[in-house]
Amino acid sequence: MCGRFNLYSNIEMLLERFHLTNIDWIELSPRYNIAPSQDVLAIVQGEHGNKGGFLKWGLVPSWANDPKIGYKMINVRAETLAEKPSFKKLLSRRRCIIPADGFYEWKKKDGDKKPYHIHLKNGEPFAFAGLWDRWEQNGELLQTCTIITTEANSLMKNIHDRMPVILTKDTEKIWLDRSIGEEAKKVLTPYDYREMEAYPISSLVNSPKNEGQALINSI
Repeated sequence: MCGRFNLYSNIEMLLERFHLTNIDWIELSPRYNIAPSQDVLAIVQGEHGNKGGFLKWGLVPSWANDPKIGYKMINVRAETLAEKPSFKKLLSRRRCIIPADGFYEWKKKDGDKKPYHIHLKNGEPFAFAGLWDRWEQNGELLQTCTIITTEANSLMKNIHDRMPVILTKDTEKIWLDRSIGEEAKKVLTPYDYREMEAYPISSLVNSPKNEGQALINSI
């Protein structure tokens, strides 16, 4: 799964990396401990290029009776997206990418959980594959998202059996292309383990109240 991540690259780097066209109004501060229910930067394909904005992390589908369902839907499995009618619709028309510099996972060992920081070896920001939706009821509007997960690659299997779908620069274009329908799911595969790195970090990351660069220091 993916229950915590970070995004600390500056806005100029994100502008260049993700070709954003509306960067002039996006305010972004470095964040080292992004948690469910918080607002996250997400990118969709606009009429004149990629468009960035903020969505609440934890999908509340348009059909939901209770917005609290979002707490249970921070992740969805790539393998079952096309099988569930509610997700199949989003797969066809409401895809997004969620930029990150790294993410956290906890390895179970001897009854304990040890946090790890995982990132790309080249240090560049990357994008998770996501879905988003708009929920409105009694005058309340929520725009939310979820991160798609897949089976773990060789690196991640030593930590957890699932991992977020990380897109390459080429598959990002496919995932965001609104002219491509459900077949876009073909890009939802494990990322190349040879381009990733993982190392143990302090348990300070366990609490979403903790922030700062020290959270990603290796121990």
